[in-house]
Amino acid sequence: MHTSSLLQAGSFVGAMLILVAYAGHQMKWIDSRAALYNILNAAGSGMLAYIAFHPFQIGFVVLETTWALISVFALLRPRQHV
Repeated sequence: MHTSSLLQAGSFVGAMLILVAYAGHQMKWIDSRAALYNILNAAGSGMLAYIAFHPFQIGFVVLETTWALISVFALLRPRQHV
């Protein structure tokens, strides 16, 4: 498979992971404090951040890297039981 095709496929998968998390939250299928929500966001934004470096696109690099870091931070912070 050609490199640009791989990047296109990767960006599609990354976007879908983020959109599944977003839609799941909006439809009340996924709690935004749940690990699954943050795993989907971290994986999707991590993939898109990597792809944004090839070729370098500063806006997308900042957006997706920040999104991934916040999602990972949310996964690692202690959970409070309600």
